[in-house]
Amino acid sequence: MEGFLFQASIYLAAAVIAVPIAARLGLGSVLGYLAAGILIGPVMGLVGSETKDLQHFAEFGVVMMLFLIGLELEPRALWDMRHRLLGLGGLQVTLSAAALMGIAMAYDQPWNVALAIGLTLALSSTAIVLQTLSEKNLMQTGGGRSVFSVLLTQDIAVIPILAFLPLLAISAIGGVMPDGSISLDAEAVEKAHEADDGHHAGGAEAAFDFIQSLPGWGVTLVTIGAVVSIVLVGIFFTRPVFRFIHAAKLREMYTALALLIVVGISFLMMLVGLSPALGAFLAGVVLASSEFRHELETDLEPFKGLLLGLFFITVGAGINFELLFADALIIVGMALLVIFVKGLILFALGRVFRLQGRDQWLFALGLAQAGEFGFVLVSFSVATGVMPDDVAETLLLVIALSMLITPLLFILYDLISKRMEENGPLEPDEIDEEGPVIIAGVGRFGQMVNRLVQASGFQTVVLDHNPQTIAVMRRFGFKAFLGDPTRPDILRKAGLKDARVLVVALDDQKSALDLIAYARKERPDLHIVSRAHDRTDVYRQYQAGSNDIVREMFDSSLRAGRYVLENLGLSDFEAHEAEKMFYAHDRMSVRELAALWRPDIAPEKNKAYVERAKELQKDLETSFLNRGEVEDERKSA
Repeated sequence: MEGFLFQASIYLAAAVIAVPIAARLGLGSVLGYLAAGILIGPVMGLVGSETKDLQHFAEFGVVMMLFLIGLELEPRALWDMRHRLLGLGGLQVTLSAAALMGIAMAYDQPWNVALAIGLTLALSSTAIVLQTLSEKNLMQTGGGRSVFSVLLTQDIAVIPILAFLPLLAISAIGGVMPDGSISLDAEAVEKAHEADDGHHAGGAEAAFDFIQSLPGWGVTLVTIGAVVSIVLVGIFFTRPVFRFIHAAKLREMYTALALLIVVGISFLMMLVGLSPALGAFLAGVVLASSEFRHELETDLEPFKGLLLGLFFITVGAGINFELLFADALIIVGMALLVIFVKGLILFALGRVFRLQGRDQWLFALGLAQAGEFGFVLVSFSVATGVMPDDVAETLLLVIALSMLITPLLFILYDLISKRMEENGPLEPDEIDEEGPVIIAGVGRFGQMVNRLVQASGFQTVVLDHNPQTIAVMRRFGFKAFLGDPTRPDILRKAGLKDARVLVVALDDQKSALDLIAYARKERPDLHIVSRAHDRTDVYRQYQAGSNDIVREMFDSSLRAGRYVLENLGLSDFEAHEAEKMFYAHDRMSVRELAALWRPDIAPEKNKAYVERAKELQKDLETSFLNRGEVEDERKSA
């Protein structure tokens, strides 16, 4: 017990010290966790052999992360990603594996070992990349969505790769006899059986053995049944279970249920030979439209963060610096070569799939490393006799180094993105949501509207062309998309066709007028609420087709005037009534004067406009005078 508490204290202390320092230096939490692992492992020797066992436990953080990501994706959004999943993701895995296999063969590796190396290094780090994208608010960008598509494809690809690797062991652990049968090396077979036994150990051994004993069609049916079960349970059983839990009135039961969902699905997926991460992601997608989504996110987020941090620490602690120092130039060169080759392929694929600017760089730099699934594939390759121990040890070091370099690649992306931002406009985000309210422009005006509407339970689609504004919105937890709201293609993607209200809160008066005119032309039935600079701007927007027009300073000026009246002796009620009367008269005046306003003549030179404005002002003064006389009579009575 004392040893466990000591190790736990070491890991937690390393994280608490290193991560805030790395975050303050702008290096990100991932690099902080990796540095903490290196510090307590190879440098100080405070942790040892338990790191590998702990890493298997910590990998569950990746499963939780994919579940939480699935909660943010509705099935419709996933279907919209199908072309990138199959095309972009499939090509990345295939081309990267082929290129890295060719390099391995050039270094005199047998074809089967080279292919295993290529398949292993083709996969990227889901944990590091998604964590970094979330921290930097890049998930909703075009590049971020493409990165996620490829990572999801890679997670799915792990399943056929694990099934395919044992076939490569034929030439490595035995040979073909003259009669066509296969001769296997006894030691390799023993290793494979040990790996299989370890995988199936525990109380679930009977279930594993039963599924293995089924014919091929039986295993297929069980696998399909497991996936269908997840979908059906998510659709039909989550609501009754949550109501049952709610009746207990115990907050911790919600957390227990959230963990049960993820752990149970992971076990079911492993039982049928599928990726736990894939199963968790599927469950998250099914529950994305559930009213309990936010409850699940709140309960699992702390576990996900701690487990992912623990995973990164174990990666850093597991780096074999003795081997690294023995062949430092070669191993570092191999890690850099992997990053360069994958980055080159990714950059080319990004161009083919029409990613541009910062999105293309994010796609290429974000996925250039090897990933945590590489540790699993290397261990499996050794156990099945595909890969020699010395090759595996070097490969594990290359994977760890490439993951260690990844935060630096994101820093490079930030520099490139900043440079591109200074030199020209940024590419718009990919808009994957629609809602009844579209808010164009989120400065001080648009932000208040958005907060009120969202707090009232309505979904909004927020658009703005300023990347700094979007970044601030995301930092405070509000979802917003970078894009020019006056562009027809951006408006179409935001759901202009089905929206009920458009809020035009742009600073630029001409852009606001163009947007109002275009929206009114496309949707005569759309209700448009717009922000105006002054009365002249109100008249222009009125003619362009806006329904409700709000002058920037009007309401705040009225409130200030009411405070003045209250401090001059009027009661709160009297000041409020005066404010209401002035507001109603002003709205009536604006409507009348809008009919007389002419865009080709300044208001002060428009005789009819000036005369009617004077008459309306006299009417206002008369109304207040009559109201004052009525109040005096009421008080005297």
